[in-house]
Amino acid sequence: MDSIKHFLGSFFVTGEPMIYMADVAIVLVSIAIIFVLTYFKKWKWLWKEWLTTVDAKKIGIMYIIAALLMLFRGGVDALLMRSQLALPNLHLLDSQHYNEIFTTHGTIMILFMAMPFIIGLFNIAVPLQIGTRDVAFPFLNAISFWLFFIGAMLLNISFVIGGSPDAGWTSYTPLAGKELDPGVGENFYLLSLQITGIGTLATGVNFFTTIIKMRAPGMTLMKMPMFTWSVLITSVIIMFAFPVLTVDLAMLTIDRLFDAHFFTTTAGGQPMQWANLFWIWGHPEVYIVILPAFGVFSEVISTFSHKKLFGYHAMVFSMIAISVLSFITWVHHFFTMGASAGVNSFFSLSTMLIAIPTGVKIFNWLFTLNKGKLEFSTAMLWSLAFIPNFLIGGLTGVMLAVAPADYQYHNSDFLVSHFHYVLIGGTVFAAFAGLTYWWPKMFGHILNERLGKWAFWIFMISFNVCFLPMYLVGLLGMTRRMYTYPAGLGWTGLNFVETIGAFGMGLGFIVMVYNIYWSARYGERDTTGDPWDGRTLEWATTSPAPEYNFAHIPTIQQVDDFYYMKKEGRDKEMHKAPYKPIHMPNNSGVPIIMGVFFFISGFGLVFDWIWMGIVGALGILACMLYRSFETHDHHHIPVDEIERTEREAGRFS
Repeated sequence: MDSIKHFLGSFFVTGEPMIYMADVAIVLVSIAIIFVLTYFKKWKWLWKEWLTTVDAKKIGIMYIIAALLMLFRGGVDALLMRSQLALPNLHLLDSQHYNEIFTTHGTIMILFMAMPFIIGLFNIAVPLQIGTRDVAFPFLNAISFWLFFIGAMLLNISFVIGGSPDAGWTSYTPLAGKELDPGVGENFYLLSLQITGIGTLATGVNFFTTIIKMRAPGMTLMKMPMFTWSVLITSVIIMFAFPVLTVDLAMLTIDRLFDAHFFTTTAGGQPMQWANLFWIWGHPEVYIVILPAFGVFSEVISTFSHKKLFGYHAMVFSMIAISVLSFITWVHHFFTMGASAGVNSFFSLSTMLIAIPTGVKIFNWLFTLNKGKLEFSTAMLWSLAFIPNFLIGGLTGVMLAVAPADYQYHNSDFLVSHFHYVLIGGTVFAAFAGLTYWWPKMFGHILNERLGKWAFWIFMISFNVCFLPMYLVGLLGMTRRMYTYPAGLGWTGLNFVETIGAFGMGLGFIVMVYNIYWSARYGERDTTGDPWDGRTLEWATTSPAPEYNFAHIPTIQQVDDFYYMKKEGRDKEMHKAPYKPIHMPNNSGVPIIMGVFFFISGFGLVFDWIWMGIVGALGILACMLYRSFETHDHHHIPVDEIERTEREAGRFS
């Protein structure tokens, strides 16, 4: 009965104009999309070409589009928070709404923006870099995307139906338990993360298998491009870290839905166990999103320095060291919990130790730049800006690693600023660099460089205007999650400057989106297959890459071999070989239908409607059963179709 009241009451919320505005906006946007697709008769095209695709490149594009939408949603949350804190004693948001906003902001930005953006780049670049026509499990790849997307939609719908989660993106118990948080918002959090986590775990297995088993002939591990190395190591971290999150989420879900007591002290549970399990996943998660960023910067800096990447082996071994150390640093997230001096000392040292391989990488990039013929493209600017900004985040991270000092920094805006310097200065900058760098492989044209540079400078300067003062206000005593504050504490000026910076970042994002629109409409098509004079193997095919990626699978002799193929003319010889028919996996509607059943099951469990959860679970099983009887799993691309595609792309001289 309570769940029905929550559900019905969510449509009649009083005193929340933002909820009404969101309801109206969703309805209007939905009507507009339906009208456009119907008017231009695009429903069949949308279903056939995109919604049912198993092509890794198209799946990567869908990941990135969804991530950009989530960046907008999470960014709006951030602007609401900064508007609330711009001046003392403001009440743009009440305390409950503010709790919901900072919870969804953190959750969306980490799990539904950074992760899918990076995974989108996995899908676009890795098969092209290792010389394979697809990932190891194309069908599973499609399921991974739809589980992510459904999880994102389930979390976002909480804003207008039922109420958003409000216990912070870490959802510590007992605050997130049923007794202190009886609404359904926390259920939305748990079920959406569980669904998207299953998809992410499948992605890790998929790309690990792809890289280990499907590299082009001659490509040993030590001949792989650096981005592919970063994806391989990230996939290993995913496979070890995400099962921990799965268990943690399941335990709290069982607590809330079935009155178990895994985290209830009075019933023999341990509330701190949630935090331990969460951060055993959560700190490796930070490196899941930053290691691929290091791979992106390695590719971009090497390309636009017109030099071979300095210290290839050092880069590889430093990433391996980071991946190992990432699993033994999690307790630094709660130095103030009251652990012994020995425990705090161990995790303090392990946290400082992880700075060493990270520092090795910084010097590798600097030596790559040294005496290079630098080309300041938009992608290169994002990569160059990463170095000083990430360095600020890293050095303040070492400060936070000092356990006694952390008693002062912990839970303050100083920590918030550190977190954003590493994640925005690292992952988000890399996402924008990778998007610009690999755009021709997706769409066949280069993004407008002038607009790209305007977006870069506006965003990068505004980022520092927003977060650099946050270090100072944190040292002055302002804690995070504070929704308002009195005048006279010395915080007002700094908070107002931070708010100006936040809106500047929003302006930079708008310019970036306009660049995408402008370039799609007016940008010149690229058919050279080599828009950036790229050094690595992904440029061994046309722009955009065809469905099959490679008409001929290349044979690799050394690192960055296609760069040397071009210098020596061997790339032309490769394309003179006779074409052979190609078999590619068929599209399938099963992944999106399975995703719908996951949504039904998750939505039902959110409101404690067990019958709906069972219906969704049965639908998932039915999809799996149907898939097991599918026979025609591949389609045939004849030689004449391959020749026509290559001719249109300018591969014939």
